[in-house]
Amino acid sequence: QVQLVESGGGLVQPGGSLRLSCASSGIIFSINHMGWYRQAPGKQRDLVAFITSGGNTNYADSVKGRFTISRDNAKNTVYLQMNSLKPEDTAVYYCNAYTPSANYWGQGTQVTVSS
Repeated sequence: QVQLVESGGGLVQPGGSLRLSCASSGIIFSINHMGWYRQAPGKQRDLVAFITSGGNTNYADSVKGRFTISRDNAKNTVYLQMNSLKPEDTAVYYCNAYTPSANYWGQGTQVTVSS
């Protein structure tokens, strides 16, 4: 059974930081490309950051320079370090694991940026 379990969300003030984690089980983590997506109320789910199985990264323009995605294959975990958070970063953040033959999602973790 495949599981992606996100953690680390919460309420933070503008300018603050959070670190999201996504622990996986039931997949061969090292061969999966991993991504973080987010969905705000009434909006579509959008890609935030992506890291390939080889460690190459890509970011949405709105988070470049503020967010960093990383992975620890020994721990089967992907991280999203979020700095200089803005109110517009408020959303449910979802972890994704992708290979050409399978695509899995976590249940999401809420991030709220507000004073």
